[in-house]
Amino acid sequence: MTKEDEKPARDPQAPKGRPTPKRSEAEANRKTRVTVPKDRKEAAKQARERMRAEREKQRTALLEGDERALPPRDKGPVRRYVRDFIDSRWAAAEFFLPYAVVVLVLSITKVNYLQLLSTLLFMVFFVVVILDFVRIGFQLRKGLAQRFPGQDTRGAVMYGLMRTLQMRRLRLPKPMVKRGERP
Repeated sequence: MTKEDEKPARDPQAPKGRPTPKRSEAEANRKTRVTVPKDRKEAAKQARERMRAEREKQRTALLEGDERALPPRDKGPVRRYVRDFIDSRWAAAEFFLPYAVVVLVLSITKVNYLQLLSTLLFMVFFVVVILDFVRIGFQLRKGLAQRFPGQDTRGAVMYGLMRTLQMRRLRLPKPMVKRGERP
């Protein structure tokens, strides 16, 4: 066995091609790199600017579907599957908000018959949405169990149901599958 074989394996994270800096140089670099503003207002301004840039990056990712820059609630293969599962289907709940506006307009009319009818129709549609939620929830839970056995899928069904309530063109991250396509 030669001396080269006895050397420990190099850490893959270690920087390559340059010597380790002296302690004095490393300390000097640390002191000069950190530029904390002296006054509180300037520090707050820089923090706001960093947060604004981060929010803008996340907003762009939500619009384009870039998985790397999504907020934590939307990241991961489980959430991606849930989004695709919901976006590939028609659901009664996505028409809930437009329907509620129509019912509201009918309920403020002076005609008692229309007010009563609008209330009845709203209750019927509400029951339809709840039944649709139950159906989608069971299907989604079954799909998650098949696709991701043994993985943590807590909150994924509720995430999908809340996405169902939004109209398709207003959903963020934007839908990446067409209706009828299966995830």
